[in-house]
Amino acid sequence: MRIRDLFTGDGPVFSFEFFPPKTDEGERKLLETVRRLKELRPGFVSVTKTGAKPAEKTIEITARIKHELGIEAMAHMTCATAGRAEMRRLFELIRDAGIENVLALRGDPPRDQPTFVRPPDGFDYACELVRFIREHGYGFCLGGAGYPETHPECPTAELDLANLKCKVDAGAEFVITQLFYENARFFAFVDRARAAGITVPIVPGIMPITNVAQIERIAALSGARIPPALQRDLDAARGDDAAALQVGVAYATTQCRELLAAGVPGVHFYTLNQSPATSAILRALRAEQAAS
Repeated sequence: MRIRDLFTGDGPVFSFEFFPPKTDEGERKLLETVRRLKELRPGFVSVTKTGAKPAEKTIEITARIKHELGIEAMAHMTCATAGRAEMRRLFELIRDAGIENVLALRGDPPRDQPTFVRPPDGFDYACELVRFIREHGYGFCLGGAGYPETHPECPTAELDLANLKCKVDAGAEFVITQLFYENARFFAFVDRARAAGITVPIVPGIMPITNVAQIERIAALSGARIPPALQRDLDAARGDDAAALQVGVAYATTQCRELLAAGVPGVHFYTLNQSPATSAILRALRAEQAAS
């Protein structure tokens, strides 16, 4: 199933994102988490590419979710450290594994590399990777990343939007956004994207808060602003993960409710490989949909 086709059906598409664990035991627990979340009827799940594991592990886990668990799955592929020959090898592995969907990303530079440096015979931007995939005839359904609050490395929102338009013009069929905590910023981003001629589905990415220090680090790295009222609630819950989870679930549920009322095509949950927060949010949303 091509993910782009899911957005032509009735109702919003809910999806989950996971990352490859560092250990075999972690992988076993991850598949258990995905299996538990299956009862929530996700349209698809995605598996990231991280520096902790090679790209082959992303491909392996994506294929297992698709073929063993029966959930449509998408592999993230980054090109920050790989040249064209290596990317062709990986895309052939993805194709041979029966994976139909790819999120094409430039990715972050290695931790010991302060700034991005294009690898030999590599790519500067995700736009170039999308074009490479299309030019070489790989038939994947391609997604791209969008940044409601601008990519941290991009000097202006206008240039960032031009980069997104480039990805879509090159062949990206839908966009999943970076996390954000102010819906007004997402709505403004979508308005600017539509004005620029970007017509593909734009799916908001939501990361439920489960730990205060963790989300503050992630928000700082991604450039996502935590609004003052939410920050006050998080400060009150600091050091108490149960209280932080309660704050995070309540906030994300309200956030999703407003997004869905505005007609977003779906919601993509960044799960951090955990199920309780996402389960609580999605169960509440589905209950409200059933009652309406």
